[in-house]
Amino acid sequence: MKRPSFSSLVRQGWMVLVAVAVVGIAAFAVYRLHGIFGSGDTTSTKSDKADEIVPFNPKDVVYEVFGAPGAVATINYLDVNAAPQQIIDAPLPWRYQATTTEPAVIADLRAQGNGDTLGCRIVIDGELKDERTVNAVSAYTFCLDKSG
Repeated sequence: MKRPSFSSLVRQGWMVLVAVAVVGIAAFAVYRLHGIFGSGDTTSTKSDKADEIVPFNPKDVVYEVFGAPGAVATINYLDVNAAPQQIIDAPLPWRYQATTTEPAVIADLRAQGNGDTLGCRIVIDGELKDERTVNAVSAYTFCLDKSG
């Protein structure tokens, strides 16, 4: 039985040899790049206690709905946690006040009353953000502030 020569093995398996060489060169390059960019360095962090985000900069949010004396209104609004709320037949004037430490507040207030005059107002930290007054039968009004 004849032994195959080295050249015949190379002719039959040259692709395997090239693939092994490419994988070896790529692995060496990745190893060197990790060393250059310092990915092997470790940083020490406190693992025993997680950093807590401390609430700051509280916001005072006030919603107001006003109208003719003795009038009532159906009021829909987003509270300081952006949860929708509804109050049916709320006597006017109506007021909602809350304080939050959330970084942003979406203030949305809508009302429809049984009188001819209806208004709404949004005040955040003492600054009037939006105010509207409507004079119409069964008046509907809304106030919105997205910058709070």
